[in-house]
Amino acid sequence: MILPLSIPSPDLQFLQIGPLRIYLYALCIITGIIIAAVWTGRRLSRRGGERGAVFDFVVWALVLGIVGARLYHVVTHWGDYFGPGLNPLEAFAFWNGGIAIFGALLGGAIGVLVASRITGIRFWSFADALVPGLLVAQAVGRLGNWFNHELFGGPTTLPWGLEIESSNPAFPIGLPADTLFHPTFLYEALWNLLGVVVLLAIERRWRPRWGTFFALYLIWYGIGRTFTESLRVDPSLLFLGIRTNVLAAFAAVVLGLVIFIVQRRRHVGVETSVYLPGRHNPADAVLVETADPERFFHVIDRGDAASPSAADDSEGDDLAPPTADLASAQPTSQSK
Repeated sequence: MILPLSIPSPDLQFLQIGPLRIYLYALCIITGIIIAAVWTGRRLSRRGGERGAVFDFVVWALVLGIVGARLYHVVTHWGDYFGPGLNPLEAFAFWNGGIAIFGALLGGAIGVLVASRITGIRFWSFADALVPGLLVAQAVGRLGNWFNHELFGGPTTLPWGLEIESSNPAFPIGLPADTLFHPTFLYEALWNLLGVVVLLAIERRWRPRWGTFFALYLIWYGIGRTFTESLRVDPSLLFLGIRTNVLAAFAAVVLGLVIFIVQRRRHVGVETSVYLPGRHNPADAVLVETADPERFFHVIDRGDAASPSAADDSEGDDLAPPTADLASAQPTSQSK
């Protein structure tokens, strides 16, 4: 019997607006991307990055992230697309569902590397700025799995069990039609939102930089994903009897630990600029009138003028924009 407090699977899976059909799964993904882009852009700008540079990262990370996410899913669910009676072209229909976050992270990382070279913003600086927005985006994206009636766990008698129709291809054979399942999509979404609170608290207290904040994200997400993935019962590629996503989640934890240790040893000072050496925010080249008769204008690169003390005194989750001391600049009669 379905319990009164159980979670129903929604009947609505898409919105029909005239000839246009908008799948709620895709809408959740898009909403998450927008949230991540806006939040990351704000954090990056307040750390001295160029306003609007985040869109270069979004374009490259989005395109390559989708490719990586779909490719990872198809490879780990090969039998769903290739075989007798199957249409191989369905492997390209990512809008019908079937993308993997680990593939998205790998593809997105390549996109961030490309955008980093274009904008001059450090890869790790962008990654650190991305963390809270990425976690929220992943949480919102998991709601798409709810609309798609997918990614549920094993049977449960808990009051928040998820209702799944017995006609669902992933419904375990032999179970009663009214069986409730662990809502693993909800567990992961809540874990990600909790991660936003915990990691931002860590950032405000210890100010991890140089990629160490992103490393903490990998560790946090990997731990949570290992748990939720171990509950799932939908078909998945196995390696040594273990779901590939469990192995990927464990690899994320290990990678996070390695990045944290290596970056802590390589960079012991304060990150004073989000830009690569020789690159800077175009808006940071400021013309200032000086009293020097040989140089009427002096160009100050705010990125180079930043000091560790300025970074240490900043508040919140953002690095204070570098500043230059203009007190010695004497105004001329024309500027009074």
